[in-house]
Amino acid sequence: MKTSSDRMKILNKLQSEIGYQFKDIKLLNTALTHSSYANENKDKNSESNERLEFLGDSVISLVVSDYLYKRFTEFPEGELTKRRATVVCESSLAFAARKISLGDYLLLGKGEEATGGRNRDSILADAFEALTGGIYVDGGLKKTEEYLLELFEQEVIYALSKGNLFIDYKTELQEVLQKRAKSKIEYKVEKEVGPDHNKKFYMNVIVENKVIGSGLGRNKKEAEQMAAKQALLKIGEIYG
Repeated sequence: MKTSSDRMKILNKLQSEIGYQFKDIKLLNTALTHSSYANENKDKNSESNERLEFLGDSVISLVVSDYLYKRFTEFPEGELTKRRATVVCESSLAFAARKISLGDYLLLGKGEEATGGRNRDSILADAFEALTGGIYVDGGLKKTEEYLLELFEQEVIYALSKGNLFIDYKTELQEVLQKRAKSKIEYKVEKEVGPDHNKKFYMNVIVENKVIGSGLGRNKKEAEQMAAKQALLKIGEIYG
């Protein structure tokens, strides 16, 4: 069982990850508390993240709408609505949550824990909305906007250009390299760390015996995607 001191270390790690320090740390803990945990721990007066989730949903939609309105001045209302839907949906928010490993910080009930709740899209998306709602309550709209755009602006821009937030970086890399040469692409595990239930894979993508990208993931497929993404960043095919 984790002590309050252990929990504080976990919360501090997440605050460092997202680049925002809560004035009211209880808000952050609430944002990470799933209803299953709150229901199983009523003696601790745990509040679930559902109210913050409700608020965060609207805040994310506002921030993204404002961003699209200002950046894409040539788009009519219908196109703006379509682009916003690409970003503000369960799958996209779960993608955003995974980028900051949000599942690692959640408080889940035993049932959700046992059935893989930490990696379920619906739970991750809700938690991301709750976290955003918590930042909004704690720091206001400007801080929330800074947090969202700092973490995700570049990825969102790239996604909007492709019409999809879920970029298959391996396919992108394959296509880019095929235009330049017919070199074979290899993915090799550099190392594995951690216990079986929480293993992390370090992956290299290799072309002509040179490492052109490295990535970390919870499984080999995710690690390959992250390695391919870094390779594309180096080549300049993303954000450059």
